[in-house]
Amino acid sequence: MTALILHGGAGARRERNYDAEVVHMREVVEAMKARLDAGDSALDVAAAAVVMLEDSGLYVAGKGASPNLAGAYELDASIMDGSTRRAGAVAALQGFRNPVVAARAVMERTPHVMLAGEGAALFAHDQGLEPIVDEAAWFTGAGKGEDNHPPGALSHGTVGCCVLDSQGRLAAATSTAGVFGKMPGRVGDTPIPAAGTWADDKAAASCTGQGEYFIRVAAAAQAAWRVAAGQTLADATQAVIDQIGQLDGQGRGGDGGMIALDAAGNIAAPFNSQGMKHAWLTTAGEIGVRVFPSE
Repeated sequence: MTALILHGGAGARRERNYDAEVVHMREVVEAMKARLDAGDSALDVAAAAVVMLEDSGLYVAGKGASPNLAGAYELDASIMDGSTRRAGAVAALQGFRNPVVAARAVMERTPHVMLAGEGAALFAHDQGLEPIVDEAAWFTGAGKGEDNHPPGALSHGTVGCCVLDSQGRLAAATSTAGVFGKMPGRVGDTPIPAAGTWADDKAAASCTGQGEYFIRVAAAAQAAWRVAAGQTLADATQAVIDQIGQLDGQGRGGDGGMIALDAAGNIAAPFNSQGMKHAWLTTAGEIGVRVFPSE
């Protein structure tokens, strides 16, 4: 029994066409289904899916990143192996193509969980990870025209994937360029295990949205802990998104969404933004893609 769910970020707007993203997300799920059918691990599949999302230039992560207020591209990512609780992350990484690959290297090749800024870049260089030679030619600024408000509005974009493999193992990975117009050095929920990414033996989750709010409720881990306490995956994840939406009172909390997967292969994808680009593979082998609630 295998299952998978991925996202290309909350913040989708109904006036924008997402045909390219829909086609691409389906392609990613199909490619990952083949890997799962071949017996690949949840960790390998989660990482591979996020690399495909990063490299597409269609989402606000990896190639699709937008710069911060100083004009620099600072990228964040994390990955977590549910069977071991190992986790790795990079924050404010500059100059390298796939932050999720750097995050996994931190997990597997260091005693640490997170490296940030210049230290993360030095580590990526030492590990021989692929650099970005020409930033102007590489980055696409995928979020322009989406949920891209003026600086300070915490407009956002992220990609992520949660996987259940044939051995019953869960894993999750998340990658982002962060909110639009962010201050240099700003770090959101994405590279923080428990806030933006989580995987244990009960559930895996990846978040997308205004990270400041997701950090404040330990969103990804809270969802998994609710499942461990007996809630259904659907109820657990919706409760977390509802909490985020009400965090500052009178419905003025944060916006965004979450994808999640439990050990039984159930999937959930609640969000309180207009839309959330996401796709999934059920335990029955069915593939689905959705951006807006009515679809």
